[in-house]
Amino acid sequence: MSPSRPARHPAWGIALVALIALAGLFYVKWSPYYDRAFTAAQTHSIGASILTGGQDAPPAPSLRAALDYAQAYGLAIWKALLLGLLLGSAIQTLLPPRWIERWLGRANGSSVMAGGLLSIPSMMCTCCAAPVITGLRRCRAAPGGTAAYWLGNTMLNPATLVFMGFVLGWHWAGLRLALGLAMVLGLGWALNRMGKTDGAPAGGPVPETDPAHFQPGRLLRRWAQAFAGMALRLLPEYLILVLLLGAARAWLFPVLDFSIDNSLPWIVGAALVGTLFVIPTAGEVPIVQALLALGVGVGPAAALLVTLPPVSLPSLVMVGGAFRRSELAMLALGVIALGVIGGGLAVGLGFGR
Repeated sequence: MSPSRPARHPAWGIALVALIALAGLFYVKWSPYYDRAFTAAQTHSIGASILTGGQDAPPAPSLRAALDYAQAYGLAIWKALLLGLLLGSAIQTLLPPRWIERWLGRANGSSVMAGGLLSIPSMMCTCCAAPVITGLRRCRAAPGGTAAYWLGNTMLNPATLVFMGFVLGWHWAGLRLALGLAMVLGLGWALNRMGKTDGAPAGGPVPETDPAHFQPGRLLRRWAQAFAGMALRLLPEYLILVLLLGAARAWLFPVLDFSIDNSLPWIVGAALVGTLFVIPTAGEVPIVQALLALGVGVGPAAALLVTLPPVSLPSLVMVGGAFRRSELAMLALGVIALGVIGGGLAVGLGFGR
């Protein structure tokens, strides 16, 4: 008896995912960023630093500081986070798993390149992309390809690079792009190598053979269940960590003036803090602009420019079920190392002159 073949995913489900992705990204990312680019070109600014809320320094740790930051951050990202939840749940229920395996499932350089290229039009912040990461991994995407997509959302974001060029200067944008490519391709390759060596668990959904599995009512019900489960699992811990980091801004960034020079301890400290802290998309641009205006050294500023966007403590926790702990440690340490390298390059290339 020949083995039964998986029933085909209905075309309407695939079209629905494409519609959500295109319409959602146009509304949440592409259209607003197009207008924002003209603002950056004309004013050389895209707003005040979310770190200090327009003040000279972060507020003292308190419940008010936590709530104020959570409110400012939430207003900046809630649409993208909703889109991420919709896409992440739709990927694992409405798309054929074999599609994900074909493009992102191989533990080699092709999945890393595919993940990096797919990330360029996505342009989500690290936390908003986390639900999509969960959906991809459930469909057996390789760790390296998934990580390349995750990191590329922020580090290869073309809108952020344009903002950076107009606000900080094109030499800053070039440094960010170079280190972003190294991060996306290098860490993606490293995670795929770890998967080959350690043997990543297969996981993911099992292809179905019953055509009834793909009836519209059942598919939509599973999508709603996946969306609700993902939201209930990710959002509470996410909110708690954002509140804690918002309250701790004054501890994480205790001094914001010329006393932060280009010495190695300051660069390493900035890389560590930047890796933990959470910001919305392109939030690093006004943060670095404000720090440079206060006289902070270009080394620590560059370290923050590299480490603030790609990962954060909340996003690492959110994707904790999609990667092994050793893979998450590799990602965090790689981001820190590239942040330190970025700080050293900014000093060595004379960015402060």
